[in-house]
Amino acid sequence: MYTFDLLCFCLSVALYTAYNIYMRIRETADPDYTIHGISRKARVQWVASILEKKNGILAVQTLRNATMASTFMASTSVLLAVGVLSLTGNGENVRHTWHSLNFFGSVEPGMFAFKILALLLNFFLAFFCFASSLRLYTHVGFMLGAESGQTNNAQLGGMAEKYLNMGANHFYLGMRAFYFTVPLVFWIFGAQFMIFGTAFLISIIAILDRTPQHKQD
Repeated sequence: MYTFDLLCFCLSVALYTAYNIYMRIRETADPDYTIHGISRKARVQWVASILEKKNGILAVQTLRNATMASTFMASTSVLLAVGVLSLTGNGENVRHTWHSLNFFGSVEPGMFAFKILALLLNFFLAFFCFASSLRLYTHVGFMLGAESGQTNNAQLGGMAEKYLNMGANHFYLGMRAFYFTVPLVFWIFGAQFMIFGTAFLISIIAILDRTPQHKQD
C-alpha cells in the first residue's frame, strides 16, 4: 500500500546522499573544486592571521557574523517545525487538499503522518546542526581571545582552526538538511513530485557548490 511512496523516498535520499558523497570525494582530491574546500583553507589562514596580528576586533566581528547566521538558521528551523506541527491540528482537511495531485502514491492517513514526521525530523536535525555550530564558534572565540605563552598560543591556534572548521562543517550539514526540505514538501503533494524535487535541488546546489573555474566541468 505504501510501496511506491517508500520507494520514492528511499530513491530521493539515496540520490541526495550520493551527490553529497561525490562532492566530498571531489573536494578531498581537489580542495579548490568546491567553495567549501576553499573556505576551509581560508579559515585556517584566517586563524593564523588573527593570532599573528592580534586583531581581536576582526575576530569578534567575523565570529559574531557566523554566530548570528547559526542562531538565525536554528531559530528558523524550530519555527518551521512548530509550523509543521500546527498542520496536525487540521490534518484531515489539509490531507485531502494536498493529495489532489497524488495520482500514484498512497493517500492514507498513516502515510501522511509519516511524511509529516519525516519533515519534522529533518527540521530538528537541521536545528541540532546549527546549534552545534553555534557552540563550536563560541569555543573558538575564547581560544582566540586567550592570552598565553608562545607554545600555548600555537596549541590554541591549532585547536581554534579545528573547532572553527568543525563549526563550519556542522553549519554545512544543517544547510544540507534544510535544503532537503524541498523534496520532502513536494512529497506531501505526491511521491512522483519528490523525485522531481530532488533532481531540481541537486541541479541547483551543484551550481552553488562548485567554484567558478570548475562550473563548466
